[in-house]
Amino acid sequence: MSSEHESEWVARAQQGDKEAFRELVRQHQRQVFHICLGVVKSRADAEDLVQEVFIRVHRNLSKFEGNAKFSTWLYRIAHNASIDLLRKRKRKQASDFDDYVDENRENAFDELHLSAPLGFDPRQESARKEYRVGINKAFESLSPAHREILILREVENLSYQEIADSLDIKIGTVMSRLHHARVNAQTYLKENFPEFVQGLGDSK
Repeated sequence: MSSEHESEWVARAQQGDKEAFRELVRQHQRQVFHICLGVVKSRADAEDLVQEVFIRVHRNLSKFEGNAKFSTWLYRIAHNASIDLLRKRKRKQASDFDDYVDENRENAFDELHLSAPLGFDPRQESARKEYRVGINKAFESLSPAHREILILREVENLSYQEIADSLDIKIGTVMSRLHHARVNAQTYLKENFPEFVQGLGDSK
């Protein structure tokens, strides 16, 4: 959806057009899910958060003045809702949020379109599966801020400026977090799945 077209849908939604709001939801629900998942790690929680985010958007749509892109405003709401959930979780549980690992989420990172497509020699299936597990574990080992920054950059292909606007941080902070996220993920792979890192070759 182009920015101009999106602005038209937003204007219509602000005037009470339900179909326009449903279209905005359809266009952005996948991105919102990815952002939430990057922070909270749980697919179930991320799915619940998508609903919460769009409830907040609907309630506050009249306050959106168009000074920034609608998606930027939306992603900030998604980020804040995810952080709110983490805070509630910490108040309820004494353990760190990393204990909340969904055993059915083994392929979560793969589902974010970061894995290679199928179609290889069947003999490589076992190695591919182990590689996906390694990538997934590396992703889970990152802090919420680092997971989120990787999703916004590598999955959603947002520019540094768009990420900075969405998270209300400086571009320098975006670059720093992204660098450390990549280094930390690679370090985890080197320590726990060295055969895969060697197979990829040295990266600068």
